Amino acid sequence: MSAARRTAGGELPPDVKGSHSKRLGLIAVVVTFGGLLFGYDTGVINGALEPMKADLALTSTTEGIVVSILIVGAAFGALIGGRLSDRYGRRHNILLLAIVFVLGTVGCVLSPNWELLAVFRFILGLAVGGASATVPVYLAEVSPSERRGSLVTRNEVMIVSGQFAAFVINAVIFNVWGENTDVWRYMLLVAVLPAIVLFIGMLRMPESPRWLVSQGRTDEALQVLRQVRSPERAEAEMAEVTALAEEEVEARTGGWSDLGVKWIRRLVLVGIGLGVFQQLTGINSIMYYGTQLLQDSGFSSNGAIIANTLNGLFSVLGITVGIIVMNKIDRRKLLLIGFSLTTTFHLLVGLSALLLPDGTAKAYTILVFVVCFVFSMQGTIGPLVWLLLAEMFPLKIRSFAMGVCVFALWLANAVVALGFPPVVEALGIAPTFFVFCGLGVLALIFIATTVPETRGLSLEEFEEQFSSKHS
Repeated sequence: MSAARRTAGGELPPDVKGSHSKRLGLIAVVVTFGGLLFGYDTGVINGALEPMKADLALTSTTEGIVVSILIVGAAFGALIGGRLSDRYGRRHNILLLAIVFVLGTVGCVLSPNWELLAVFRFILGLAVGGASATVPVYLAEVSPSERRGSLVTRNEVMIVSGQFAAFVINAVIFNVWGENTDVWRYMLLVAVLPAIVLFIGMLRMPESPRWLVSQGRTDEALQVLRQVRSPERAEAEMAEVTALAEEEVEARTGGWSDLGVKWIRRLVLVGIGLGVFQQLTGINSIMYYGTQLLQDSGFSSNGAIIANTLNGLFSVLGITVGIIVMNKIDRRKLLLIGFSLTTTFHLLVGLSALLLPDGTAKAYTILVFVVCFVFSMQGTIGPLVWLLLAEMFPLKIRSFAMGVCVFALWLANAVVALGFPPVVEALGIAPTFFVFCGLGVLALIFIATTVPETRGLSLEEFEEQFSSKHS
């Protein structure tokens, strides 16, 4: 055992409560405004699209471009954001992202035509993707191992809260100014407020101590740890992080060349698989097209709009449950439970659509199973994948690897978002959900055979164990 781990009982001192706990809580609140923006900007298009189509004379083709271009931008934002975060720091990158959120939002609001709107939606996507890759890493690196699960998961809470807020705010704004052709611009403009809060808040937040160590700025790193740990814990954890950083410098880790290292390549492939399978559950097809799905199930237009708010509500409830259980159940076990539940509800939605006669009973049965799917997904798979991506990778390539995996996640998101409406139109609800069911079975096999366990281990302990096992 290294000197970094020769503490009492061979473990780090416990994470006792104190003033440092409040500081850590404040950091989590501020930085997760990036997640709130992520959620709002991906969810707001749901209600803004109809008045936007009328105002800008969108065709079905240009409508698809305007909706999907943000997702494409997010894929590249995740990749670029990860590299910038590794080079310039997590805090610096989040400050930059806050500025891009403001510029992208204002650009969308002022766009006179769909071409400019698409350009600024792409820019906004860069910020969304960058936040998705940077915020979980920052949270993981400032959190003690005992609280890492719940703190990183707060970002997912803010994402689904942002989506739910978008649904509610859209409804309120539409009811007040619905006759105004520019009403969609008001819906989008709301996102400027949390972006400003994120920028101002991050000016007073510290840099990640683990990133500071990777840059040789150990004195600054220790000062940061003393802000968010007890004195004894800060000293012990600093020794651990420093020792591992020295080992990584010797190994020359830090970029694409690391994919030639067997255990790192294996971790990155696992991360890519997790991101892709998370999206292949179809969760964002529900978030983007939930109203359309419910209409196809038998609801009226007004009934579908009202019923669709349940998806946002149960997303928030699901993630709340996820926070409670996250640190009480092993990651792998909870992932297996989550995919078992979502696969089951996919099957039930498909069977309901196939076997039940058209009518109210069929519509409400499908609604119940869809809501159960959303609740199960957001209580397990949604936050767990982001948590695992934030805690699996070695320090020197953590943001780089996160960016690669989230890039794959966003591409899978784009495929599902673009493919869901035409597939449902061509095949119907039942076959579409049977496809999701089959993908869920593949995900269960993937998790059971490849995904490592990280619960209860510090970021450095996990790295040491995994590299020893798979080198």
